[in-house]
Amino acid sequence: MSSRRIKLVVHYDGTAYHGWQKQPGAPTIQGTLEEALERLCGAAVNVVGSSRTDAGVHALGQVAHFDLDSPVPTENIARALNNLLPDDIAVTDAQDVRDDFDAIRSTRSKRYRYTICTGMIRPVQRIRYCWHRPGPLDVPAMQSAAAQLVGTHDFKSFASAADTRESSVRTVLECTVLQKDDEIFVDVAATGFLYNMVRNIVGTLVEIGRGRWAPEQIDRILAAKDRAAAGPIAPASGLCLMDIQY
Repeated sequence: MSSRRIKLVVHYDGTAYHGWQKQPGAPTIQGTLEEALERLCGAAVNVVGSSRTDAGVHALGQVAHFDLDSPVPTENIARALNNLLPDDIAVTDAQDVRDDFDAIRSTRSKRYRYTICTGMIRPVQRIRYCWHRPGPLDVPAMQSAAAQLVGTHDFKSFASAADTRESSVRTVLECTVLQKDDEIFVDVAATGFLYNMVRNIVGTLVEIGRGRWAPEQIDRILAAKDRAAAGPIAPASGLCLMDIQY
């Protein structure tokens, strides 16, 4: 039987994992998926994920692909995998795609949501999915600052020092801040991201929300092209990969 390419949409709670990418001796999303696929198909399978999410980061729209040389019908793959995967990982869709589809290179944009909980009491049922930062934040100031990040800029100030890619220029399509009761949501969509870019943006917006900086500081942070010019990194627990467009 000839090999075929399968596209997966994957949801996961990243709390117990050392991120997406396989690491020897550490539980990862990629490694867990590959183990389940090997059990299903009887042979080793390499799974390619669109986003290499960090340890503790969640996903409701991760996309991955793999090549399958097996008679297992595509329409049965999601259900079969979910019977083999732990409770904190779920495959919501599996479909045949063209051989030239690539979960990484075919990506047009990605959208992340970051959740901040501002209530004074620790939200125990949501604590794995938010940054609990008790106390009010100036949401209009955060919204004003976020709007300045939309467009094509050099985001070097918002990249981890571990990000060694040649260009730090990225195009942000959306950066919004919305408050609902005691939760603040920061949504960021872009054609591509630098390492830790969203968490560094959120940490900077919180510094503006608590009054340390004015919204206009964003221009100076971008111009500095220096990680030390931006705010602290926000915790991984509040970040979720929401969807990827192709």
